[in-house]
Amino acid sequence: MKICLLTYRGNMHCGGQGVYVYCLAEALVKLGHEVHIMSGPPYASAPEGVKLHRIPGLNLYESGVAALSTPAHWLDPLNIYELAAIQIGMFPDILAFSMRAYARLRELMPRERFDVIHDNQTLGYGLLLAGSLGVPIVATIHHPITIDMAASIAEVDNWITKMRRTMFYSFLVMQGIVGRRMERIIAVARASAEDTIRAFKLREDRVRVVYNGIDTVAFSRQEVRKESNGIVIVAKAGDRKKGVPFLLKAVQLLKGDIDVRVNIVGDQGDDDGFGENLVRDLGLADRVTFTGVVSKDELARLYSAAEIAITASIYEGFGLPAAEAMSCGTPVIVTRAGALPEIVGKDGAGMLVPPADPAALAAAIKRLLADGPLRREMGEASRKRIEECFSWEATARNTVEVYREVVRARQGQGLRK
Repeated sequence: MKICLLTYRGNMHCGGQGVYVYCLAEALVKLGHEVHIMSGPPYASAPEGVKLHRIPGLNLYESGVAALSTPAHWLDPLNIYELAAIQIGMFPDILAFSMRAYARLRELMPRERFDVIHDNQTLGYGLLLAGSLGVPIVATIHHPITIDMAASIAEVDNWITKMRRTMFYSFLVMQGIVGRRMERIIAVARASAEDTIRAFKLREDRVRVVYNGIDTVAFSRQEVRKESNGIVIVAKAGDRKKGVPFLLKAVQLLKGDIDVRVNIVGDQGDDDGFGENLVRDLGLADRVTFTGVVSKDELARLYSAAEIAITASIYEGFGLPAAEAMSCGTPVIVTRAGALPEIVGKDGAGMLVPPADPAALAAAIKRLLADGPLRREMGEASRKRIEECFSWEATARNTVEVYREVVRARQGQGLRK
């Protein structure tokens, strides 16, 4: 099949969506399919054999108004829309990318003739226009952004700030309208599917669950020395959904009992120093390290060096860091939030604690650090579960089945006409 993947932000360091597009494209090519990626800035990296189409965009949240640097920029209505929208607190990237992607698709279709278009949680109005190109369209929704909106609004008391954050998420109305008109929606876990159906009022018969995959070669146990009482968490401290404050409070509860060392990995930008301030306020400056963005190889090493990997989120549509740590044979403690119980399973591959409960998290950390044999057993069970249930090859094959389903449905409609 000839497949076109759309992602409005494709860089792998932008979060799980960038990893998803890269790894899915790579796995689809290995199965013999032709894959194109259309990416907005910051742009995706294309695996070998994949053609990358860079869709222009101002990316004003990173570049600022200086992105409008030439007179030609001011002649583009979408540029003007982006500038105006960001001035009133809206997030314009989704709509702007979808319209530009539609224009590029319309230009490419006469010579490329894609069999299917697969959108990665853009759900902009441009996809409705792309429906006129005669190609079936499916979309992956990793989790409903209504959850992000609710968490963002709940953390502030000032009503003006609440209004501003509501304005930022105004694109949710558009995503709901577009999502209900997609031929199929792919959810990355059962919990995510249920939440998305409820949030966007989707038809259940159009939603398919296809689990994310894990690169079990890159994420495997490394021969490194374990850091005594070392814990790793991959999360942005300023993203309250990721639960870093609950982990830090759990570590504070353990002071004087266990000398826990925490490594917080990932991009900590744009959080106004939230993480570092919290560490200081809790008196944990000597126990917490902020490592920043690292390569895949270095991340696998950090997972392998930790005694425990933790995902303390209050919600996860899938939970890539937990699955990556499990693939490295590192025992995990995760919250009963979103899809995380599905990732860990029920066969001893990880410990589950309630979300937003530092005391329960502290008790689990204490128990697991005190029991070396349990950590080894859990690590072995974790690796086995990832190998059996979460390969990218399986993800790609199951995704192709969804593609074929919508292609057959389109063909059936043509015959009836």
